[in-house]
Amino acid sequence: MANLVIKLVKSSAGEKPAIRDSVRSLGLKKVGDEVKHADSPSIRGMARAVRHLVTVEEVK
Repeated sequence: MANLVIKLVKSSAGEKPAIRDSVRSLGLKKVGDEVKHADSPSIRGMARAVRHLVTVEEVK
Protein backbone atom coordinates (compact mmCIF):
# COMPACT_ATOMS: atom_id res chain seq x y z
CA MET A 1 0.00 0.00 0.00
CA ALA A 2 1.28 3.47 -0.86
CA ASN A 3 1.87 6.25 1.62
CA LEU A 4 1.40 9.98 1.26
CA VAL A 5 3.93 12.52 2.48
CA ILE A 6 2.17 15.82 3.14
CA LYS A 7 4.14 19.01 3.79
CA LEU A 8 2.70 22.32 4.96
CA VAL A 9 4.18 25.03 2.72
CA LYS A 10 1.89 27.95 3.53
CA SER A 11 0.37 29.11 6.82
CA SER A 12 -3.27 28.43 7.59
CA ALA A 13 -3.62 31.74 9.44
CA GLY A 14 -6.52 33.72 8.03
CA GLU A 15 -8.21 30.64 6.56
CA LYS A 16 -11.71 29.49 7.46
CA PRO A 17 -11.99 27.34 10.60
CA ALA A 18 -12.81 24.21 8.58
CA ILE A 19 -9.56 24.58 6.62
CA ARG A 20 -7.54 25.14 9.80
CA ASP A 21 -9.18 22.06 11.34
CA SER A 22 -8.24 19.94 8.32
CA VAL A 23 -4.61 21.06 8.56
CA ARG A 24 -4.51 20.18 12.27
CA SER A 25 -6.25 16.83 11.65
CA LEU A 26 -3.52 15.94 9.18
CA GLY A 27 -1.01 16.50 12.00
CA LEU A 28 0.52 19.69 10.63
CA LYS A 29 1.27 22.55 13.00
CA LYS A 30 4.00 24.78 11.56
CA VAL A 31 5.08 25.71 8.06
CA GLY A 32 7.64 23.13 6.97
CA ASP A 33 6.13 20.27 8.98
CA GLU A 34 5.94 16.97 7.13
CA VAL A 35 3.76 13.97 7.98
CA LYS A 36 3.41 10.52 6.50
CA HIS A 37 -0.03 8.89 6.23
CA ALA A 38 -1.33 5.68 4.72
CA ASP A 39 -3.13 6.40 1.47
CA SER A 40 -6.87 6.42 2.13
CA PRO A 41 -9.87 8.32 0.78
CA SER A 42 -10.27 10.33 3.99
CA ILE A 43 -6.63 11.50 4.00
CA ARG A 44 -6.80 12.32 0.29
CA GLY A 45 -10.00 14.31 0.91
CA MET A 46 -8.42 16.37 3.68
CA ALA A 47 -5.31 16.97 1.56
CA ARG A 48 -7.48 18.03 -1.37
CA ALA A 49 -9.39 20.48 0.84
CA VAL A 50 -6.14 22.22 1.81
CA ARG A 51 -4.30 21.73 -1.50
CA HIS A 52 -3.48 25.45 -1.68
CA LEU A 53 -1.49 25.14 1.57
CA VAL A 54 0.27 21.78 1.21
CA THR A 55 2.31 19.63 -1.15
CA VAL A 56 1.46 15.96 -1.43
CA GLU A 57 3.88 13.28 -2.60
CA GLU A 58 3.08 9.60 -3.03
CA VAL A 59 5.80 7.20 -1.82
CA LYS A 60 5.84 3.43 -1.85
